[in-house]
Amino acid sequence: MEKPDSILSRLSARLKQARQAQGLSLDAVAKLSGVSRSMVSQIERGESSPTVSTLWNLTRTLQVDFAGLLEDQAGSRIELLRAEEVPTIENHGDGCTIRILSPPEDAGRHEVYELRFADGGMLDSAPHACGTKENLTVIEGVLTVTSGHASDRLNTGETARYAADVPHRLKAEGQARAFLVVKGM
Repeated sequence: MEKPDSILSRLSARLKQARQAQGLSLDAVAKLSGVSRSMVSQIERGESSPTVSTLWNLTRTLQVDFAGLLEDQAGSRIELLRAEEVPTIENHGDGCTIRILSPPEDAGRHEVYELRFADGGMLDSAPHACGTKENLTVIEGVLTVTSGHASDRLNTGETARYAADVPHRLKAEGQARAFLVVKGM
């Protein structure tokens, strides 16, 4: 069985990391959570064991997983999706299969896709939210990228970065495969 000091030390470190990752001061966390500044500081230093209620308020404020704070993460944590489990969109585009590689919670912020094009396949996209950009890297084949009125041809190994808040299109010359990163604002 794990020692209580070890659990408290891990909990303290993870709460402090979460606060710092969000750029929040001790005062800000105190105001947002309703937990006093001195108590937040004592918990982060491992000098106080928080009640479940206090811990719940802090995790909600810091938007961290309550249960995950106490899990032993000494070993690697890998979320694995086998090839047949990766979500795929077949009916969006003409001769284009889209494999969704990013987690659903990233939708609208940072999305990653693998695109597979049949000979002459095409993916026409309506404008995304204002400020959205796409980064496309051709892994195999040749693709023509059109964003608004601009157009360019990409060969294997080349990357294009372009506005996706205007109509845009990807068209394959022969079969092609690419990785697409969509960065929302």
